[in-house]
Amino acid sequence: MIELPDWIEATLGVAPRDLALYERALTHSSLEASDYERLEFLGDRVLGLTMASWLYERYPDEPEGKLSWRLNALVAGSVCAEIGREIGVRPYLRLGKQARDDGAADSDNVLGDVVEALIGALYLEHGFDTARAFIRARWEGRIDHQLRAPQHPKSALQEWAAAHRRKPPVYAVTAREGPQHNPRFTVTVSIKGAGEASAEGASKQEAETAAARALLEVLDTPRRSA
Repeated sequence: MIELPDWIEATLGVAPRDLALYERALTHSSLEASDYERLEFLGDRVLGLTMASWLYERYPDEPEGKLSWRLNALVAGSVCAEIGREIGVRPYLRLGKQARDDGAADSDNVLGDVVEALIGALYLEHGFDTARAFIRARWEGRIDHQLRAPQHPKSALQEWAAAHRRKPPVYAVTAREGPQHNPRFTVTVSIKGAGEASAEGASKQEAETAAARALLEVLDTPRRSA
């Protein structure tokens, strides 16, 4: 494993001037030290603004709704966690023993938050242009492979219900498991008279999305089999 300053320079593209800032971006709240939460808050906004302006430029003819779908898909915690794995964050995470034993180093929540915190640190030390350059470099393949704006599963399910003269989908949290830093939610979605499906996620929103996608697949099966 290379030393942290060298990893930061190789990964983020600039040498750190204040190493403690990046150490904080890698520090989970399970340690009795300053953690990444404030930097994550800042980095989330930098990521959102960068992605919004990028999409605005890249897709000049798309309406706000489709741009929002693209944005939500690209800045999702699961995508940030993928970036974290790609850049090799895990060996540099600063975790308390219990959090590490609970698998926090593999948690999408933790990895995604840390990536946003690193973006926040990069913004504070080197400014918006440098943070934007890092984001564009890491997200380039993802934005280019979005050939069309995805329809969010919850929106698609809502439209299905309206088109088939059904009442709107109803979502219910049916289980919550795992430690506070790495929870797992189970959500069941149902459309009266049509069906229901359940799915898990690292957040209520993620589980609702997965459940909506699962129910859409069930509802679509008769049509595809016909």
